[in-house]
Amino acid sequence: MQKRRLISLDISIGPYKEFLTEILTLAKAPKASYVCVANVHMLVEAYNDPTFADKVNSAAIVTPDGMPLAKGIKSIYKINQDRVAGMDLLPDLLREANDEKLSVLFYGGSEDVVEKLKEYAAERHSDIKLTVICPPFRPLSPKENEQIISEINSVSADILFISLGCPKQENWMAQMHTKINRGVMVGIGGALPVMLGMQKRAPKWMQDASLEWLYRLIQEPKRLYKRYAITNATFMRLMFLEHLRILFKR
Repeated sequence: MQKRRLISLDISIGPYKEFLTEILTLAKAPKASYVCVANVHMLVEAYNDPTFADKVNSAAIVTPDGMPLAKGIKSIYKINQDRVAGMDLLPDLLREANDEKLSVLFYGGSEDVVEKLKEYAAERHSDIKLTVICPPFRPLSPKENEQIISEINSVSADILFISLGCPKQENWMAQMHTKINRGVMVGIGGALPVMLGMQKRAPKWMQDASLEWLYRLIQEPKRLYKRYAITNATFMRLMFLEHLRILFKR
């Protein structure tokens, strides 16, 4: 897929269905790859940390998860880019994996999420071969990392959903894609609890108005206030400067 630079990230371009097709193609490839699902938070993290930016931009696909990124692509490149959100990709990829009888591995998440996931898969996607690895919430020792790599390679899953949060999951995928034999890793952040009904998603009108962040902020104000206050303001400033740069370049 073609990519376009948006401030610090090379965002993949295309209709939503093409993203699904490309990810499923990567799932069947003989070597490992990874997909980053980019939002404003990730873009600002990448702007502040060039090493992290390189890791994200080395991904096979970088989706415009947030509506602000899709609109940013449109405002700069005049491309009507679909939003490709992790909260949509996750259930759609599971549905496709079930239809094509692909194997799926989830890495990350708490024990209560894992139990809900197993129930969800048994009820809706019984043809999927499902593996769940729930690592401890602490840095892993080299030996533990080797054990996890060995377990992942023994399963040889087609699609690996990585649920560690940004930037941890992107760093993990960039590090592991050379050690994992095959399969496509997709960083899904907080999409899993939403799919399982443990958290509510913003109404469609808020999604379309680029206000999904506000809905999440209302749900988790203590955890998200500082992040959104800083990252949203930074993103708006960077977009303003980018438009000025383009204007004076003409």
